[in-house]
Order: sequence, then C-alpha cells, then structure tokens
Amino acid sequence: MRTVFMGTPEFAVTPLRHLVVNSYEVAAVYTRPDRPAGRGRGLAASPVKRAALELGLPVVQPASLKPAEVVEALAALKPEVIVVAAYGRILPQAVLDLPPHGCVNIHPSLLPRFRGASPVPAAILAGDEFTGVSIMLMDAGLDTGPVLNRGCIPISPRDNAGSLMVKLSQVAAGLLQEALVGWSRRELTPRPQDEAQATCCGEITKEQGEIDWHLSALELSRRVRAFTPWPGCYTRWRGRRLIVQEAVALPGDGQSGRVVALDREEAALGVYAGSGVLGLVTVQPEGGRAMPAAEFLRGHKELIGAALPG
Repeated sequence: MRTVFMGTPEFAVTPLRHLVVNSYEVAAVYTRPDRPAGRGRGLAASPVKRAALELGLPVVQPASLKPAEVVEALAALKPEVIVVAAYGRILPQAVLDLPPHGCVNIHPSLLPRFRGASPVPAAILAGDEFTGVSIMLMDAGLDTGPVLNRGCIPISPRDNAGSLMVKLSQVAAGLLQEALVGWSRRELTPRPQDEAQATCCGEITKEQGEIDWHLSALELSRRVRAFTPWPGCYTRWRGRRLIVQEAVALPGDGQSGRVVALDREEAALGVYAGSGVLGLVTVQPEGGRAMPAAEFLRGHKELIGAALPG
C-alpha cells in the first residue's frame, strides 16, 4: 500500500520503522521544520526526520499544509493512505480527502478518553491504571473520528510520561499494521466514538512544571511522573531550580514546603505537601546532572529545614 507518513517526535519513529520493515511503500515522510535547540540554538531535526533519512526515505517539511501548492505536491505522491502519528499540525479537509483509504491517526489514549495534545501525561495525572493506543480514521474534528482498533496496557506506578510513551509506541506499531491490513481489505468496521464519554486535554506548558507545595503529595508525585521528561517538575532553592525527576508520596504532616530528612531507603529527604510528604528520590540541580537525592543531600545538608517557595 502506497503510504505517506506524517509524524514528528520519538513516539512516531517505531511505527514508521514498522511500516518499512513490513514492506509498505512509503512515498514520503512529512515532519515539522527543523527547530532551534540547545544552548547554541542551532537547528535540530526531529526524531522522525532523522529516522527517515537513515531509512533512505524522502523528507518533506512544510510550515503548513494549507497552501494549495503544498496540497498539490502531496496529491502528486498518490498516497493510498496517510498515516499520522503526533505530527503536530492540523490536516485541512483538502488533505483528509486525498487518499482513497483515508487518513489514519495513531493516538496514545483509549479514545474517546483524553482527546487532544497531551493524552499520556493526562492519564498519569488522572491516576488511571490503564491506558492504550487508538487507531482512528481522521475527520475534521480533534481526535473525533471512528476507531479502527485499539490496544490497552497497564500504567506502572513507576512509569513517567517518557517511559510510558516508549511502551505505547511499541503497541502502536503492531496495532497500525493490523489496522491497515484490515481496513484495506474492508475487514474492519470503524466504530464511532461515544461522545458522552469524551474528555479532552490541552497542551502542557513550562509553567505547569513548577511545584505548588500546597497540593497533596499524591498529586505532586503524579505530576513529577507526568511532567518527566518535559517540562520537568521543579522547585527553587537559593534562587536556582531543583528539578525533581523521581518522587514518592509518603504519609506525614507539616508546614507545606518545609524540607525534612527521611530515614527511608528510596528517599533521603522529603518536602511537606498540602497533605503528606513528597519523598525525593532523584533530583537534578540547575546546570548539573541528575543524581540520587541522598547524594545531593550529602553536599547540601543545609537544605534540611529550608522552606521552599510555592
């Protein structure tokens, strides 16, 4: 089946590779334009672009899919299906109408739960025990199209958004293969989503990463997991950021934001929250490397008793 693939982040790489391994004719890979990154602010290619070039596939990076000349160039590729995986662009109706088998989207949630831009962090923030991947036919709405198939996996208490996304990417690759084969043979019946069960999630901002110590330790532990690796959950000490990469919710009662020593194997120090104590397991000082909280504490014993902002 002649395919055009559209995707940008690491999540989309495994499904793309899976298409190539299974001998799909990938006519082109569309991805977001290179963006400034790092301290030097040099242009960096997306993970999908790097993978596509490694696989010897043509790469197209339009700033928008709306211009007529962009749609015409896409039509000239004569795709039978367009596969979309976290591309980061809205597909206009002119593009949705191009392929005879439609545009197939890989969405990392159990639709209609968590439509939108951040379904994986949203599932962790909600305390869900399970999440999954939905393969759906795209329409003009935001993740509202009928579902071809889907798969479900448990969310481990130690999963963060990064580790969970890796698992879902593997699930997505297999589900995509099943969906494309079944849909091309008309062996699958698309199932409309139940609008009464629909929930949405917006984009995550950098500002959401700053810790509010008035929240419960349980909610803060979920935020640490949901916002790792991006934007990172952080507090401030002595005017510099201290990123919390791994934490655990523990019982305790004290002044919100006050740092205490803990005699626990998994967490050497903790911070009182609105209820409970957030035990810090792994931290990263601004400009430094990630390290066990016990190691950080050995060099900064004066942190104990400090009152953190928020």
